[in-house]
Amino acid sequence: MTLLYVPIIDLEPYFEGTPEGKQKVARAVDQACRDIGFLIIKKHRIPRELIERVSRLSQAFFDLPLAEKRKVDRPRPDQVRGFSAVAEESLSYSTGEAAPGDLKESFSVGPSNVPDEPYYNGADAGPHFAPNVWPSTLPGFREAYEEYFAAMSELALHMMRLFALALELPEHYFDDKVDRHISMFRVLSYPRLTQPPEDGQFRASPHSDYGSMTIVLPDAGGLQVRNKAGEWVDVPFEPDGFAVNIGDLMMQWTNDRWISTVHRVIVPELEQPSNARRQSLVFFHQPNYDALVECLPSCLADGETAKHAPISSGDHLRSKFVKQTTFGGTKSEVA
Repeated sequence: MTLLYVPIIDLEPYFEGTPEGKQKVARAVDQACRDIGFLIIKKHRIPRELIERVSRLSQAFFDLPLAEKRKVDRPRPDQVRGFSAVAEESLSYSTGEAAPGDLKESFSVGPSNVPDEPYYNGADAGPHFAPNVWPSTLPGFREAYEEYFAAMSELALHMMRLFALALELPEHYFDDKVDRHISMFRVLSYPRLTQPPEDGQFRASPHSDYGSMTIVLPDAGGLQVRNKAGEWVDVPFEPDGFAVNIGDLMMQWTNDRWISTVHRVIVPELEQPSNARRQSLVFFHQPNYDALVECLPSCLADGETAKHAPISSGDHLRSKFVKQTTFGGTKSEVA
């Protein structure tokens, strides 16, 4: 099936807790993940006040002088923490395509308040629980980000339970695979353009995401997804909704039953009203680093073979992070 739109799904029947309501939502999620790999969720129970507070503080951060933002640059190339400036990344490199730097800047954090235990700080943990870096001039910034990370972790857990039901598995099948997840929360700021972009330049160049899912809250339109026919489809902008897309890891888990779809953020015309500052709150959900990702039993029919070799979540993510390229004279991580 070739969808020409991204479906909108109300989560309220799931949260009401009846078996019928949960199955109704799970069927809609399964259809969307099969057909286009993107969906919009509404009635998600994330407080509007929290969203507005994180958005406001993020805007204040990106309004700081560049020298001030540089004080919280990434500590190391393999640690996706802190600030990245405009055009320092090109997401197309993760798909093997060269492109000019993306017209965005970002600030990223991972898990906070990490226990002082070998699972989190031993050699196997790698950079997944590296300390976050925080700006010192914005009161309440850290607290808001940590609260949002926790809220998104809870929402992602509910989505993973819906995924399990949609895939004909026990509802809590994924719980012990995501209880120490290595997710990342990243806020993207797309400045207003003052000159035409380079050929092939985007606000976010075409790419797919790495993990189990991505939960995105944009503040305007511009996000597009490529459907099975190769056509670019606008993702609806729903002020009270989150866009959710399947990542490469979930596609692998489902033996390609679900689609990790290529998507992009287009560049507006200079003279159009859409040429305005834009911001997105993006939660990249990634299972525990030692969670083994192999074909789910419900996704392998009799006589079929798995399309992907088993791999741990951490090794999968690390294999993406080491795909670096000389970009703009410096090494740039293509996360």
